[in-house]
Amino acid sequence: MIETPGFPLTLLAFIAMIGPLVFVHEMGHYLAGRWFGIGADAFSIGFGREIAGFTDRHGTRWKFGWLPLGGYVRFAGDMNPASQPSAEWLALPAAERARTFQSKPVWQRAIVVAAGPVVNFLVAILILAGFAHFYGTRHAPATVGSVVAGSPAAKAGLREGDRLLTLGGRSVDDFAGIAEYAMLRPGETIGVTGERAGRPIATTLTIGTVEQRDRFGNAYRIGRVGIGSPPVEYRPVSLWRAPVEGTIQVVAIVRGSLDALGQIFTGRRSVDELGGPLRIAKISGEQMTLGWPAFIGLIALVSINLGFINLLPVPMLDGGHLFFYAIEAVRRRPVEPHVQEWAFRGGLAAILALMLLVTFNDLGQLGLWRNLAGLIG
Repeated sequence: MIETPGFPLTLLAFIAMIGPLVFVHEMGHYLAGRWFGIGADAFSIGFGREIAGFTDRHGTRWKFGWLPLGGYVRFAGDMNPASQPSAEWLALPAAERARTFQSKPVWQRAIVVAAGPVVNFLVAILILAGFAHFYGTRHAPATVGSVVAGSPAAKAGLREGDRLLTLGGRSVDDFAGIAEYAMLRPGETIGVTGERAGRPIATTLTIGTVEQRDRFGNAYRIGRVGIGSPPVEYRPVSLWRAPVEGTIQVVAIVRGSLDALGQIFTGRRSVDELGGPLRIAKISGEQMTLGWPAFIGLIALVSINLGFINLLPVPMLDGGHLFFYAIEAVRRRPVEPHVQEWAFRGGLAAILALMLLVTFNDLGQLGLWRNLAGLIG
């Protein structure tokens, strides 16, 4: 274990990571809006009172808020959270109303809303594509290279040379897929199918649970099946193939996020594992001490999760807006304003509750509750 980075470095790393990611996310919204002729009143990085900014020739106020935990683009005529026409909007002159967000057809509004998360995914694809091109990719078949004595794999009857085809009903194409699947499912009992000397095999396996700590002392609970990798081959990746490899990795990470979210909802994974801004800040500082490749890799991971979270169908998030636009497209008319108003109020309450939960978890990870208990006890 090495020394944890101090507060100044942690704060610098957090701002250096979250600031650009918020900027590109909001820039996606902004550029899509400009493409469709929508005016923008404000482009903000951070929330709360403005600490610096300027107004461009189009009348857009570019500014920094004092709380660097997000940002927003306020489009012309965007006068309520649901972006619905109002009496104030109807009172605008026709030419001015034509430049507002509400005046655009539903497909254009959907593209503007989706552009932010899409840009986050594109950023991650570019970063991971760069890693694939400069470092190559690691390949190993989904074959059992060795079996640890007494491990879950040994108890399930797996042998060296077995080729695994599915885990828990999900196909696996390489050894990394086996490791990724098991890592997210400690303690779960799954079905396994494969081939042994050309003949099909099927068995049941209970994934083992391993408690690990990284060099900074952070504890992790992961799953292991107890098999070793076959010989690994590192393959170079051409510049033209690199974006494909980056996209494959992004899809795999999103699938892992969906798996983890599903496990939390079904109770198979504790909500204590959810982290928020404090934990992200802590990890960003730690990764910066490991060098730029580690820190840039974290930026890609956070960018994916930022895009993924924003696409969840929760009112107040981009995915919530897209959900209502999908209903509008099917019904040929918007959802009633009072329904959207209550939905957005509920979404805001849910997001605030989640923020309280993850902040509570983060403070626990930082040792606050343990130290308080020590003082009391």
